[in-house]
Order: sequence, then C-alpha cells, then structure tokens
Amino acid sequence: MLMQSSCLLSRTEKEEGGEERRSGMGKKAEAACRDARNLVLGKYEMGRVLGKGTFAKVYHGRDLRTGESVAIKVINKDQIRREAGMMEQIKREISALRLVRHPNVVELREVMATKTRIFIVMEYVRGGELFARVVRGPLPDDQARRYFRQLISAVGFCHSRGVSHRDLKPENVLLDHNGDLKVSDFGLSALPEQLRHDGLLHTQCGTPAYVAPEVLRRQGYDGVKADIWSCGVILYVLLAGFLPFRDDNLMRMYRRVLKAEYQIPPWFSGDARRLVSRLLVADPEKRISIDAIMHHPWFNKGTHRKDPNPVPPPQAEPAPAEVEEQKPGTPSFYNAFQLISSLSSGFDLSSLFEYRRPAGTVFTSRLPAAAILERVERVGRGLGFSVQRTKSFKVKMERKNEGWKGRLGVTAEVFEVVAEVTVVEFSKLSGETSDYTKFCEEDVRPGLKDIVWTWQGDHAGVATNEDGGEEKQ
Repeated sequence: MLMQSSCLLSRTEKEEGGEERRSGMGKKAEAACRDARNLVLGKYEMGRVLGKGTFAKVYHGRDLRTGESVAIKVINKDQIRREAGMMEQIKREISALRLVRHPNVVELREVMATKTRIFIVMEYVRGGELFARVVRGPLPDDQARRYFRQLISAVGFCHSRGVSHRDLKPENVLLDHNGDLKVSDFGLSALPEQLRHDGLLHTQCGTPAYVAPEVLRRQGYDGVKADIWSCGVILYVLLAGFLPFRDDNLMRMYRRVLKAEYQIPPWFSGDARRLVSRLLVADPEKRISIDAIMHHPWFNKGTHRKDPNPVPPPQAEPAPAEVEEQKPGTPSFYNAFQLISSLSSGFDLSSLFEYRRPAGTVFTSRLPAAAILERVERVGRGLGFSVQRTKSFKVKMERKNEGWKGRLGVTAEVFEVVAEVTVVEFSKLSGETSDYTKFCEEDVRPGLKDIVWTWQGDHAGVATNEDGGEEKQ
C-alpha cells in the first residue's frame, strides 16, 4: 500500500502558478516503482521483450546476483489452464530441459511461479537462430560440418537421457556469441513415460517440412529415429540453402516425404551426398544411427580423433544448497524449483521431481534464519529429540526412543530464497517413514505455525503484476 501511494505521489504536482513539476521525492518514488515492477521475486531484472507467443512472452533479463544476462519466459497460468494440453506441455518442457544439461542445449537456470505467472529462466543466447544463417544461401562444408557435429552431439545426448525433441529445425537451433550451436524449444519433446505398451510414440507433432515419414503414417514411431530424420533435413538445408521437401500444396509435400523423394544438388561432395542419403531414408529401420553418423567420413573430415565429438556424460545437478557459493554466516541460497512453484495454486511443479514430500516438510518464513533455527531447536527438544547444530544453518535432531527401524533422525536446514524470505526444509535421515510423516504433519506443522508464512502446497501469499513484479496479497 505504501508503494502504491508513493507511485501515485510520483505524478506531477501543481505549483501555485499552475505549472506542473515533479518533486525530487516523486522522481525517486517513480524510479522505485519502476525497479520493483521489473524485478522477478527479487532475483532477476526484466528488460526488453525478445519474443511473444500465444501464452508466453520471453524477456531479456539480468541475474542480480551475477550480473549475467538471461532469457526469462513468462507464462500466463490462466491462459494455459484454458487450453487443453498446454499445462502438460510446459511441464514436459521443464522436465526435459532438466534432464539434458549439455553444452549444445540451451541451459535451464531456474523455474519459479506465483499465483498467476510461471517464470522459466534460461541461458541467454545472443547469436540468433541458425535459420538466419541459411536463408542467405548454402554454407561451406566446414561451417556446415561444425554445426552438424554440435547438433548430433546435443541430440545424441538427449536420446541417451530418454528425451526425443520432436521439433528439430533451424528455427529451434540458436547460435551463441562464439558461434556455437544451442538446441532450444523442448515444448514438443517426449519423455520415456509417454511411450505406449508397444514402446512407440503416437502423437503426431513437428513442423511439416522436417517431420519424419513414420510420424505422418500415424502408426507409432520411435522418437530417436524421427529426430535423426529431422537432423538429415537440417544438414540438407545447411548444404543446399533450401528444403529437400517443399511444395505449395501440403498434401503433395507429404507424399514426397512419405516416399523420401528429393533431389541432391550437384555441389554436394560425395561424402555429404552419401550421408544425406542415409539420413533421409523413408524406412526408419534402415536409417543411420547416431553412432554411425559420428563415424561417417564426412562427419570426421578434418579431425584425427577417434571420436570427434563425443557425447559428454550427464552433468550432475547441484543440490539446492550448492546452487550458489555460501558466504560465511549466511544461509544457502535456495534454487526454488520445488518450493516456489509449489506455492502457487493449480500448478505444482514439484510433481516433476523425484518424489513427493509429506505435508509439513517445507515452509517459508519472514523471520531471520537465526531466529527460525532457534525456534526449530526449541520445538525439537520439546518433542524429546536430541538436537545438534551441524552447520551454521542446519540442525540434526534424533528421537531418543527407538522405533521398529531404529531412531527417527531428521535434519532441518534454512535457505535464503529472496530478500527477507527464507525456506526451512525438513528431511528424514533414519527411522520409519510413517513416523517421519507423523512427525511432520502432527508435530512440526502445529509447533511452528506462528513463524510460517506459507507451507509447500498451500496457496501462496504472493502474486505478480503484469510486468512480472511482486505484489503482496
């Protein structure tokens, strides 16, 4: 309310002579309003719009902790609730991006949500779309090879993690400031749980000029092999400067795709011609594999390494407490994939992660971390637990009497989310799960109710305005 009043006061004020002027205080208040409006949960500053879609806008942003540029995708939750399948598509995109941390895949940094918005924070890729490079004409072999190697490395890694992209095309491939390729837009991606009993995918999706013949046949398809076809179309476009399957009549184009009817331009080298011919094969069972692509002469030209572009091992994701280097005497910074998203009604991103927590295991508070820990320790001792401070902002508690699976052991750790908002997270170390669930729901929740701002899964106390800033409810 104070901020709203200040914003109103920042408008022009009448002087006695009828002239309008802005007071110095008004200018400061206006600047404060503008800054607050452009902040996302106190962590990111939002700038210009980079792109717009039906349900989302993508903004250029700045990480206030590091000063690094990011891309922030802001999704209107009310709109996606009204559109069948959109909620699942967004969940799938987030889940896929978490699985495929690779140098040639756009990196997902963080997911946050309020009652009305979802914020997907991603790596900012400065160089634009690969499409912009190919519309000017065919690329030299060496440049096309560099891009194709990086594409195959990224796609092969995705497949090794169980993710099929299903919409590979130059418009969904970005280039960074070093000219390195980054695969983006996993909105149509498929995860292992989407496979039917026959082990195949059955959803027809993708972009017509890049979609594999088996997808058009509607009889089920292997997402890995369909992606390889799309990679073949991309390679053709890189070397030719135009599409292999193009027609003003969509049905005629589909017939050509189904039969793999295309012409290879005469300027393709012999090795390039042979590789494209093995990629764009109508029968997916006869199509070349990722491994065979990586051992093909055209792919390996100019390198003497046995494996020219190996698929890197999965990158371990940091635990929440390791997301940011901890300063002495301060709580760790909590990457709010699980927490902030679950504070909003109707869209619980915590369902994307490995397990569901019992009620009463995660809450936010407005109190300082030290005061919260002191209160947790007091409640623990009152419940008959031995209490030990293991780190500055972490407490270990153990029940003195033993259960069927030994003594119940619990940790409570405090993290900082944004300024003046902390998270307390309880975890089970030992003992019976039923005892831990009862402890969380019947002991922790009522014992700490007066210091809690909101519990995980309850309706949140924050919302966002149209520009992504916070509003108190």
